[in-house]
Amino acid sequence: MKPRTKQLIHGVCPHDCPDRCAYLVEVDAEGRAVRLTGDPDHPVTKGFLCPKVASPRPNRGYIARTYHPERLLYPQRRVGPKGEGRFQRISWAEALDEIAQRLKAIVRRYGSEAVYPYAYGGTLGLIQGESMDRRFFGRLGASQAAHTLCSSAGTVGYAYSIGANVGILPEDFAHARLILLWGTNTLTSNVHLWPFVQRARRAGAEVIAIDPVRTRTAAAVDRWLPIRPGTDGALALAMMQSIVTEALYDEDYVRRYTLGFDQLVERLSAWTPERVATITDIPAKTIVALARQYATTRPAAIRLNYGLQRHGGGGMAVRNIALLPALTGAWRQQGGGALLSSSDLFPFNEQALRRPALRQTKGRKFNMTRLGDTLSQQPDARRRALVFGDPNPAIKALFVYNSNPATIAPDQNSVIDGLRREDLFTVVLEHFQTDTADYADILLPATTQLEHWDLLGSYGHGFVSLNQPAIAPLGESKSNSEIFRLLAARMAFVEPYFRDNDLALIQQALNSDNLHLQGISLDRLLENGYARLNLPEPFLPFAEGHFYTPSGKCEFYSAKMARDGFDPLPTYNPPREVPTAITKTGPLACITASPHYLLNSTFANVPHLLAQQGEPTVTIHPADAAPRGIRDGNYVWLHNARGKVRAKAVVAPEVKLGVVSMPGPWWRKLSFDEQGTNILIAQNETDLGGGPTYYDLAVWLTPVEEASDGHP
Repeated sequence: MKPRTKQLIHGVCPHDCPDRCAYLVEVDAEGRAVRLTGDPDHPVTKGFLCPKVASPRPNRGYIARTYHPERLLYPQRRVGPKGEGRFQRISWAEALDEIAQRLKAIVRRYGSEAVYPYAYGGTLGLIQGESMDRRFFGRLGASQAAHTLCSSAGTVGYAYSIGANVGILPEDFAHARLILLWGTNTLTSNVHLWPFVQRARRAGAEVIAIDPVRTRTAAAVDRWLPIRPGTDGALALAMMQSIVTEALYDEDYVRRYTLGFDQLVERLSAWTPERVATITDIPAKTIVALARQYATTRPAAIRLNYGLQRHGGGGMAVRNIALLPALTGAWRQQGGGALLSSSDLFPFNEQALRRPALRQTKGRKFNMTRLGDTLSQQPDARRRALVFGDPNPAIKALFVYNSNPATIAPDQNSVIDGLRREDLFTVVLEHFQTDTADYADILLPATTQLEHWDLLGSYGHGFVSLNQPAIAPLGESKSNSEIFRLLAARMAFVEPYFRDNDLALIQQALNSDNLHLQGISLDRLLENGYARLNLPEPFLPFAEGHFYTPSGKCEFYSAKMARDGFDPLPTYNPPREVPTAITKTGPLACITASPHYLLNSTFANVPHLLAQQGEPTVTIHPADAAPRGIRDGNYVWLHNARGKVRAKAVVAPEVKLGVVSMPGPWWRKLSFDEQGTNILIAQNETDLGGGPTYYDLAVWLTPVEEASDGHP
């Protein structure tokens, strides 16, 4: 036998990020991954990775996470009270038998809808995130989860205007002469767009950040426009009003490719810059100047991201912003238009992958945003969480995978109350003993991206990517897809769909008649690792209309919205909790955006990343800190009626007056007092799409030594 030599394996980052980076894994002669670097040939990755994933040395990034000494490697059964996190090792046979027996008993007594799968965002891979698991729970007849936790508000709002998640591609931002980075911290959450932004700047483009926080990105661009949280929709209305009033719109584009312009003009009459200045805290003259600059600069690009839709009016805010490029005809030019997501460019064969026909009835669906309500013993609470169906029976079995809801779900206390239920049988598939895993009855070790097959699209560019396993699974860990294959066998599901291996699943997903996937085969991906969708170059999706809306036009007036019970014209839906006035001792608006070195809760236990991120902090404006007796470096409580969280104060003008910024979430068990930021957030829903309101909350700040248990 020939000795094994060093290898380079193609892979792709699976995390909830638009960049979908292609990487190369170096594997040594012993079969151990020793280095992970960006693929230099990938047109978007361009050889570099974010600091969370890059592994130029074995003790860094994703490799450090994979070989972490606390990695789960064997199935385990709970032996202590829920939440204590005490487990004993068992065999896979014992684990699978116990799960199957408990499921069968629950289904017999309560019905299959008493089982609830909760999974979202831990991987965006098609194979490990939405294939065999969907088949399993569909065949079982389990309750379903509405995947609302990230992007649902913006997706729905954008669809009412544009019709689908389609926009300009990142490469084309290099051709823009004005770029609005609206509600996006590009250098943290979309770093591979930045080189194209920089190319545009070198060619003379101006880049403006619209954000309540002076993020890394806002500090690096040409101009920062601080805006009151949750008021982006009003700003877009005032910009449109100025553009129409000054006749700066593209009359030909509007006439050919939009619907409802006359009704839009009538609606805009009420949204003057002077009125909107009092809502957004942006001066009227600044709004007018921004509108003129946007309407008269060619090409003009807008990158809007999901942060600005995480408030009560977030869906309508995205709808309003998405109308701007059609009003000015920006879609005509390369580098003109908008990008929220590119996800609908990928026509994977979801029917073949998920096999929805295995589900015999429509069943019921709960909103993931309201997990606390979903797990409640009270039917009225469960009814609040329903998307459709009946609130009864109560959930008796919970499967958690690709998620850590004890950390990331809103209203953390209510989620923990649900997870503590002794009558709730909980199975968790995980890499580590997370906050959620502490409440599991059965804990199963899952493989990481270095150890399994997967197929991914992107919501930030136009490349299909294949992930190849670089190393053998550590310990007894198994992929999500394999775990659900094994469970299907234990449940005596005899359909042949449960015997498809991962390569067969990948081929099924690629088996599409859509021209975008023409010529993209498994063999091609095995050779190159990735392939560009069959899109024109340059890609000008709406230069001549052809929107994905019912009318085929950009819809200023949406009859579908009217049928769905919403205002068919753009309007302003205010946030639910953000204070409308700034007072010296009253509540402040709180933004809980992602930390630079962490990603949701995925990397929150990697030592070198935690060291770089530092302890939990809250940034407060000096003019807000002084009357509250808060000095830089003080420990403070952030508190409201739902709970309190401790953090270290950073007093600096990096936030707008009346706003505080506390990045999160850290794991509860790694936070001060084991209280995470999401304890402060209500189970409120956005105006469209039922999304969470992570950035729509009011908090009081009090120095720790003077803290009270409730707000004033």
